Amino acid sequence: MDASLVPADTSEDVRVRGAGLARQVAVLPVGSFEQHGPYLPLATDTLVACAVAREIAAAYPVHLLPPVTIGCSHEHADWPGTVSISSVTLHAVVGDIASSLRRSGVEALVVVNGHGGNYVLGNVVQESSARGERMALFPAAEDWEAARQRSGVATSLLSDMHAGEIETSILLHAHPESVRPGYETADFVADDRRHLLSLGMSAYTDSGVIGRPSLGSAEKGKELLASLAESFGAYFSLLTGDRAPEKRPGRP
Repeated sequence: MDASLVPADTSEDVRVRGAGLARQVAVLPVGSFEQHGPYLPLATDTLVACAVAREIAAAYPVHLLPPVTIGCSHEHADWPGTVSISSVTLHAVVGDIASSLRRSGVEALVVVNGHGGNYVLGNVVQESSARGERMALFPAAEDWEAARQRSGVATSLLSDMHAGEIETSILLHAHPESVRPGYETADFVADDRRHLLSLGMSAYTDSGVIGRPSLGSAEKGKELLASLAESFGAYFSLLTGDRAPEKRPGRP
């Protein structure tokens, strides 16, 4: 069994891990099955989400769940192999998982999103939080930016949109066997993508790549994951604590 994708925990493992916690926190990786150019696999976003979730589980006493492997990838439909579910379906799946966890005594859920097109996950967390349930979406853009700076990733988050430096680096570190030759010469930048939702990815790239994968490295991937695990601490404290985080100076 590949523990990087499907956890090998038993019920007893989960019970022991949560025994000393005021609230148990589950971590759900959500990815996609969509084109990532000719050199990264269709499962890239799932592999990235699982790598982040695995790093979190190594540092915090969380209940690591198996991934949701198909998401909302409609903008990639012009490429063979891409599969999508509707946003309504993804919303329902995550909501059902959260409800099931609460029935079994796990009160908090962190959704680790590996695909930017899974916009509906933000709504799931908003709605759940408004009902008083404990849920969070990770990583935020600020977490990715901190990780980008710490790891030495040169490409901005705007330019590193798809199959670029960040995703290539994480896979070179976590799943090097999945990266095929050719990423070294696949760079393509298209920063103005204002009509993406209307026209899809094929209006902006022929290869499916938007970013600079040639700059990717296993060392950067390792540091990206380490930084994200560190950033997760604030989320863990928020979900397991009894009060809201302190306001920073200058914030209303």
